[in-house]
Amino acid sequence: MPRTQQQLRDRLLAARLYAITPEVEPVDVERVVNAWLRGGVNVVQLRQKRLPRGRLLELACALAQACARASALFIVNDHVDVALLSGADGVHLGPHDLSVAAARRVAGPDLIVGASASTPASAREEQRDGADYLGSGPAYATPLKAEKQVIGPAGVAAVSRSVAIPVFAIGGIERWRLPELRAVGIQRVCAIRALGQVPDPEAEARTWLADLCV
Repeated sequence: MPRTQQQLRDRLLAARLYAITPEVEPVDVERVVNAWLRGGVNVVQLRQKRLPRGRLLELACALAQACARASALFIVNDHVDVALLSGADGVHLGPHDLSVAAARRVAGPDLIVGASASTPASAREEQRDGADYLGSGPAYATPLKAEKQVIGPAGVAAVSRSVAIPVFAIGGIERWRLPELRAVGIQRVCAIRALGQVPDPEAEARTWLADLCV
Protein backbone atom coordinates (compact mmCIF):
# COMPACT_ATOMS: atom_id res chain seq x y z
CA MET A 1 0.00 0.00 0.00
CA PRO A 2 1.41 3.45 -0.89
CA ARG A 3 2.50 5.54 2.07
CA THR A 4 0.70 8.84 2.46
CA GLN A 5 2.43 12.04 3.47
CA GLN A 6 0.41 12.19 6.69
CA GLN A 7 1.22 8.58 7.62
CA LEU A 8 4.94 9.21 7.25
CA ARG A 9 4.82 12.38 9.32
CA ASP A 10 2.74 10.71 12.02
CA ARG A 11 5.37 7.97 12.30
CA LEU A 12 8.10 10.59 12.41
CA LEU A 13 6.31 12.43 15.21
CA ALA A 14 6.03 9.21 17.22
CA ALA A 15 9.69 8.23 16.68
CA ARG A 16 12.11 8.27 19.60
CA LEU A 17 15.20 6.35 18.47
CA TYR A 18 17.01 7.23 15.24
CA ALA A 19 20.02 5.08 14.30
CA ILE A 20 22.65 6.07 11.73
CA THR A 21 24.70 3.38 10.03
CA PRO A 22 28.40 3.08 10.89
CA GLU A 23 31.11 3.19 8.20
CA VAL A 24 31.57 -0.56 7.81
CA GLU A 25 31.27 -3.03 4.94
CA PRO A 26 27.80 -3.21 3.32
CA VAL A 27 27.20 -6.75 4.57
CA ASP A 28 27.86 -5.56 8.12
CA VAL A 29 25.61 -2.54 7.61
CA GLU A 30 22.75 -4.89 6.69
CA ARG A 31 23.47 -7.11 9.70
CA VAL A 32 23.45 -4.17 12.11
CA VAL A 33 20.34 -2.59 10.61
CA ASN A 34 18.39 -5.84 10.78
CA ALA A 35 19.38 -6.19 14.43
CA TRP A 36 18.26 -2.62 15.12
CA LEU A 37 14.93 -3.30 13.46
CA ARG A 38 14.35 -6.39 15.59
CA GLY A 39 15.14 -4.20 18.60
CA GLY A 40 12.51 -1.62 17.62
CA VAL A 41 14.53 1.29 16.19
CA ASN A 42 12.07 3.80 14.73
CA VAL A 43 14.25 5.50 12.09
CA VAL A 44 17.30 4.23 10.21
CA GLN A 45 19.58 6.51 8.22
CA LEU A 46 21.96 5.12 5.62
CA ARG A 47 25.12 7.20 5.87
CA GLN A 48 28.01 5.81 3.83
CA LYS A 49 30.45 8.43 2.58
CA ARG A 50 32.87 6.11 0.81
CA LEU A 51 30.62 3.74 -1.15
CA PRO A 52 30.36 4.15 -4.96
CA ARG A 53 26.93 5.46 -5.92
CA GLY A 54 25.85 2.21 -7.62
CA ARG A 55 26.67 0.14 -4.54
CA LEU A 56 25.05 2.76 -2.32
CA LEU A 57 21.82 2.45 -4.31
CA GLU A 58 21.89 -1.35 -4.05
CA LEU A 59 22.33 -1.13 -0.29
CA ALA A 60 19.62 1.54 0.00
CA CYS A 61 17.14 -0.66 -1.88
CA ALA A 62 17.81 -3.59 0.46
CA LEU A 63 17.49 -1.46 3.58
CA ALA A 64 14.35 0.28 2.34
CA GLN A 65 12.65 -3.10 2.04
CA ALA A 66 13.86 -4.24 5.46
CA CYS A 67 12.66 -1.04 7.13
CA ALA A 68 9.29 -1.23 5.39
CA ARG A 69 8.77 -4.77 6.70
CA ALA A 70 9.55 -3.54 10.23
CA SER A 71 7.41 -0.38 9.92
CA ALA A 72 10.49 1.78 10.53
CA LEU A 73 11.28 4.93 8.58
CA PHE A 74 14.24 4.73 6.19
CA ILE A 75 16.29 7.86 5.45
CA VAL A 76 19.20 8.29 3.02
CA ASN A 77 21.92 10.76 3.94
CA ASP A 78 22.87 13.45 1.38
CA HIS A 79 21.53 11.93 -1.86
CA VAL A 80 18.00 12.87 -2.94
CA ASP A 81 18.30 10.74 -6.10
CA VAL A 82 19.28 7.61 -4.15
CA ALA A 83 16.42 8.22 -1.72
CA LEU A 84 13.89 8.48 -4.55
CA LEU A 85 15.24 5.54 -6.57
CA SER A 86 15.44 3.20 -3.59
CA GLY A 87 11.95 3.90 -2.28
CA ALA A 88 13.27 5.48 0.91
CA ASP A 89 10.92 7.45 3.13
CA GLY A 90 13.20 10.46 3.25
CA VAL A 91 16.55 12.18 2.88
CA HIS A 92 18.73 13.99 5.41
CA LEU A 93 20.65 17.03 4.19
CA GLY A 94 23.78 18.47 5.76
CA PRO A 95 25.09 22.03 5.44
CA HIS A 96 27.05 21.20 2.25
CA ASP A 97 24.24 19.35 0.46
CA LEU A 98 21.24 20.65 -1.47
CA SER A 99 19.16 23.13 0.49
CA VAL A 100 15.90 21.89 1.97
CA ALA A 101 13.98 24.13 -0.42
CA ALA A 102 15.85 22.75 -3.46
CA ALA A 103 15.39 19.15 -2.31
CA ARG A 104 11.69 19.78 -1.86
CA ARG A 105 11.43 21.09 -5.42
CA VAL A 106 13.12 17.92 -6.70
CA ALA A 107 11.36 15.40 -4.47
CA GLY A 108 7.92 16.92 -4.11
CA PRO A 109 5.84 16.89 -0.94
CA ASP A 110 5.80 13.17 -0.16
CA LEU A 111 9.48 12.62 0.73
CA ILE A 112 10.51 13.35 4.31
CA VAL A 113 13.29 15.95 4.30
CA GLY A 114 15.50 16.32 7.36
CA ALA A 115 18.14 18.94 8.08
CA SER A 116 20.67 19.88 10.73
CA ALA A 117 20.41 22.91 13.00
CA SER A 118 22.44 24.01 16.01
CA THR A 119 20.69 27.29 16.82
CA PRO A 120 17.03 28.34 17.13
CA ALA A 121 17.49 30.80 14.26
CA SER A 122 18.81 28.16 11.86
CA ALA A 123 16.12 25.74 13.04
CA ARG A 124 13.35 28.20 12.23
CA GLU A 125 14.89 28.85 8.81
CA GLU A 126 15.01 25.13 7.97
CA GLN A 127 11.40 24.73 9.11
CA ARG A 128 10.31 27.65 6.91
CA ASP A 129 12.09 26.04 3.95
CA GLY A 130 10.12 22.82 4.40
CA ALA A 131 12.14 20.54 6.70
CA ASP A 132 10.07 17.81 8.35
CA TYR A 133 12.52 17.19 11.21
CA LEU A 134 15.88 18.36 12.51
CA GLY A 135 18.99 16.76 13.93
CA SER A 136 20.49 19.12 16.50
CA GLY A 137 23.87 19.04 18.20
CA PRO A 138 26.47 18.12 19.00
CA ALA A 139 24.81 17.44 22.33
CA TYR A 140 28.18 16.20 23.61
CA ALA A 141 31.71 16.08 22.27
CA THR A 142 32.17 13.47 19.54
CA PRO A 143 35.13 12.48 17.38
CA LEU A 144 32.80 12.26 14.37
CA LYS A 145 32.15 16.02 14.55
CA ALA A 146 35.25 17.22 16.34
CA GLU A 147 35.24 20.52 14.42
CA LYS A 148 31.76 21.51 15.63
CA GLN A 149 31.09 23.46 18.79
CA VAL A 150 29.18 21.45 21.39
CA ILE A 151 25.83 23.06 22.17
CA GLY A 152 24.96 20.69 25.02
CA PRO A 153 21.56 19.35 26.05
CA ALA A 154 20.38 22.88 26.83
CA GLY A 155 21.24 24.00 23.30
CA VAL A 156 19.33 21.10 21.77
CA ALA A 157 16.37 21.83 24.03
CA ALA A 158 16.39 25.47 22.88
CA VAL A 159 16.32 24.36 19.25
CA SER A 160 13.45 21.98 19.99
CA ARG A 161 11.40 24.71 21.67
CA SER A 162 11.90 27.04 18.71
CA VAL A 163 10.13 24.90 16.09
CA ALA A 164 7.00 22.80 15.68
CA ILE A 165 8.70 19.86 13.92
CA PRO A 166 10.43 16.92 15.65
CA VAL A 167 14.02 17.51 16.81
CA PHE A 168 16.47 14.65 17.44
CA ALA A 169 19.51 15.25 19.64
CA ILE A 170 22.73 14.01 18.06
CA GLY A 171 26.42 13.94 18.91
CA GLY A 172 28.24 11.93 21.55
CA ILE A 173 25.07 10.42 22.99
CA GLU A 174 25.54 7.35 25.17
CA ARG A 175 22.79 5.42 26.91
CA TRP A 176 23.85 6.62 30.37
CA ARG A 177 23.25 10.21 29.22
CA LEU A 178 19.58 9.67 28.36
CA PRO A 179 18.27 10.71 31.81
CA GLU A 180 20.14 14.03 31.50
CA LEU A 181 18.57 14.62 28.10
CA ARG A 182 15.09 13.69 29.31
CA ALA A 183 15.51 16.09 32.24
CA VAL A 184 15.63 19.06 29.83
CA GLY A 185 12.71 17.78 27.76
CA ILE A 186 14.58 15.93 24.99
CA GLN A 187 12.64 12.82 23.97
CA ARG A 188 14.25 11.97 20.60
CA VAL A 189 17.86 10.95 20.02
CA CYS A 190 20.19 9.86 17.21
CA ALA A 191 23.17 7.58 17.68
CA ILE A 192 25.79 5.92 15.51
CA ARG A 193 28.69 4.46 17.44
CA ALA A 194 26.83 3.77 20.69
CA LEU A 195 24.19 1.71 18.89
CA GLY A 196 26.23 0.19 16.08
CA GLN A 197 29.59 -0.64 17.62
CA VAL A 198 28.29 -2.92 20.34
CA PRO A 199 28.23 -6.73 20.69
CA ASP A 200 24.42 -6.96 20.52
CA PRO A 201 22.80 -4.08 18.58
CA GLU A 202 19.33 -5.59 18.97
CA ALA A 203 19.49 -5.73 22.76
CA GLU A 204 21.08 -2.28 22.89
CA ALA A 205 18.26 -0.79 20.84
CA ARG A 206 15.64 -2.38 23.12
CA THR A 207 17.34 -0.93 26.19
CA TRP A 208 17.59 2.56 24.71
CA LEU A 209 13.93 2.54 23.77
CA ALA A 210 12.92 1.41 27.25
CA ASP A 211 14.98 4.26 28.74
CA LEU A 212 13.53 6.84 26.32
CA CYS A 213 9.96 5.79 27.02
CA VAL A 214 10.19 5.98 30.83
